[in-house]
Amino acid sequence: MTVEADLHDVLAALVDGRAYPDVAPEDAVTPYIVYQQVGGTPISFVERALPSKKNGRFQAAVWAATRKEAAAIGLQIENAMLLATEFQVEVIGGQIADYDSETKLRGSRQDFSIWSDR
Repeated sequence: MTVEADLHDVLAALVDGRAYPDVAPEDAVTPYIVYQQVGGTPISFVERALPSKKNGRFQAAVWAATRKEAAAIGLQIENAMLLATEFQVEVIGGQIADYDSETKLRGSRQDFSIWSDR
C-alpha cells in the first residue's frame, strides 16, 4: 500500500469516508477532509543505494459548516495522525483557521511530516 492510500484510510475514518486527495468534488457533503502532499525531505546516499524510507510533508484540511466543528475535527485529525501505525508522523505547526467566502465554509488545516516505507 502507498502512503497516500494509508493516509486516506486514516482521514476517511474521521468523516464517514469523505476524504479527498487534492480537491473535494463540488457536491461534497460537509464535513469533509482534503489532503495533499506539499513537499518533503528527500534522502540520497553517497553510495547510490536506495533508501528504504521516504519522507513527505502533507497538509490536511477539514471543511465544515461551523468554526467549532472544523476545530474539533482538526484536533481529531492531529490525534489520528499521531496514533497511526501505518507511518510515523511529526506535527509541523498548529492548526490554521480558514474561511472560504464562496462556499461560506469554515476550515482548519495543518501540516504533517510523514515517514513511510518507500
